[in-house]
Amino acid sequence: MNTKNIAKNLFAGLLLTTAVGAAMAEASYVPETKFVSTKTRAEVIAELQQARATGQLLVSDRDQDVKAVASTKSREEVRAELVQARNNGELAISNQ
Repeated sequence: MNTKNIAKNLFAGLLLTTAVGAAMAEASYVPETKFVSTKTRAEVIAELQQARATGQLLVSDRDQDVKAVASTKSREEVRAELVQARNNGELAISNQ
């Protein structure tokens, strides 16, 4: 087989793969079952407000421990500490 035929076959294969991929990307997603709510919007909002009022609604586990703290440092002082921590290699890469 010569290189001209190999190039044609390779191009035809890539073209076919691209066409199939594009056709699949355009396929619409239809869920198997349609969700039907049994409550009105007003009922859901009332339940949400009640959960907030009774403390049953938490965004995360940390919500119970969050307290307002007034800063004693200026913005420039905090920025200077950040630069110093970066220079010293004290910053963790992940947010754990």
